[in-house]
Amino acid sequence: MLKQTIFCAAVTLLLAACGGQDNQATTPKSVSDSLLDKINNKQTLFVGTMGTYPPFTYHEKDGKLTGYDVEVTRAVAKKLGVSVEFKETPWDAMMAGLKAGRFDLVANQVALTSPERQAMFDKAEPYSWSGKMIVARHDHAPISKLEDIKGIKTAVMLASNYDEIAKKMGADLVHTDTMAQGLINVQQKRAEITLNDELSLLDYLKKNPNSGLKSVWRTPAEEKLGAGLVMNKDNDEALQKINNAMKELKADGTLKKLGEQFFGEDVSNK
Repeated sequence: MLKQTIFCAAVTLLLAACGGQDNQATTPKSVSDSLLDKINNKQTLFVGTMGTYPPFTYHEKDGKLTGYDVEVTRAVAKKLGVSVEFKETPWDAMMAGLKAGRFDLVANQVALTSPERQAMFDKAEPYSWSGKMIVARHDHAPISKLEDIKGIKTAVMLASNYDEIAKKMGADLVHTDTMAQGLINVQQKRAEITLNDELSLLDYLKKNPNSGLKSVWRTPAEEKLGAGLVMNKDNDEALQKINNAMKELKADGTLKKLGEQFFGEDVSNK
């Protein structure tokens, strides 16, 4: 009887031990996997970006990933004392990848304007502000407001947001497939003006100083949208650290320098 009792006790202890191991294996990931702890422990941050969206994220001829968003992210990482690794991902899969935890952050000119995305993600301090811009030939008079394009031959990309805006304003539409085609139409006098994204057009004007084109109107400051690094919700302390780093980069002139490098002017201000 004594031997049987000892045997049963041993089996009970063994089963308890096994049960404890199972419970440990099914425990949720520890907080060491959180964005805050990655920053505090100086670990590598994984950042989703397209890599095919110049001048924000693209490859140089030598294959190096660069662009305004990329270099801003590297500067933020340096301020935080962490390393950064970019995960190039198509745009249509990027936010889902962030939600699934494949990235810690997204750096891809995200303004985070839709209520659905705002419910799932947080955006850090904006590092760029953009709106619409109208470009015309050098001899064109300034345009005081967007409504002034009514009746004017305006080159816009077919089925784009700018197509809808120009149509709403009553412009005489000249449809194109790309932004570059719109600019060529203006240069060749097949259109008077072209309407597109401010930062993309600034990039073009910087790279093509002899294009014969200039900006004649921009979205008012109060209507511009700010793009920032995006992360999953419930990372409030990490968000604050990133915001502080971004404010320091603005104060020390780093954002201004990067803006001038890629766009010819500081785009971190409205």
